[in-house]
Amino acid sequence: MSIWFTEKQTENFGITMKVNRTLHTEQTEFQKLDMIETEEWGNMLLLDDMVMTSQRDEFVYHEMVAHVPLFTHPNPENVLVVGGGDGGVIREILKHPSVKKATLVDIDGKVIEYSKKFLPEIAGMLEDPRVDVQVGDGFMHIAKSENEYDVIMVDSTEPVGPAVNLFTKGFYAGISKALKEDGIFVAQSDNPWFKADLIRDVQRDVKEIFPITSLYLANIPTYPSGLWAFTIGSKKYNPLEVAEERFHEIETKYYTKELHQAAFVLPKFVQDLVK
Repeated sequence: MSIWFTEKQTENFGITMKVNRTLHTEQTEFQKLDMIETEEWGNMLLLDDMVMTSQRDEFVYHEMVAHVPLFTHPNPENVLVVGGGDGGVIREILKHPSVKKATLVDIDGKVIEYSKKFLPEIAGMLEDPRVDVQVGDGFMHIAKSENEYDVIMVDSTEPVGPAVNLFTKGFYAGISKALKEDGIFVAQSDNPWFKADLIRDVQRDVKEIFPITSLYLANIPTYPSGLWAFTIGSKKYNPLEVAEERFHEIETKYYTKELHQAAFVLPKFVQDLVK
């Protein structure tokens, strides 16, 4: 008999996949954690029965979180990732030679532990000497930081459980304080099909703090609706005005310098959300 996992993405819609076996399951201090081996997507991390990442499509999310702000900033040296315990964003950050230090702060050390065990191609750079891995509250880390980071990336779960504070105006204000005077931040902002109000609220709050605020999109098939949104807030540099010479060759599967521009071209219904 086949075993199937279904993520109920709304009350009336879900995504389902065939599961070969369960690799690990645990109720951590903060959330329910499952590692499953799927037929279609390879090993997959679930938190509270929501898909976080899979071996087959993880590169889209991680590349788009990391490379859009890092190519926008002319000299990113000190970078912070809030959440992101699977290590994929860190892996992409380290492809930029200007980066001297990448700090990862995830509240749940079990995510880091089991990502290293079952998702080694994603978590494999967490041991790099440029990386400082901290198990702790990213909200409080931001609150204690000032004029420290060139780029901050918020790689959170959806706004439930331990991530709920990472979608508040106070958090975005703290990010602004933690960034240097020309700093940039990016946060995953869910999807415009099912979370239009969330995107609208995040855009409004970030625009009140950052003079340059934009939304960009990517296609991630295992995430709700497959169309995923990212909010970028910048104090100085416009992601749509990146000089040609600032782009350098890195190994990617999704991101390109042409896509950097194209990702900001929004469908009309998404444009209406961010007006």
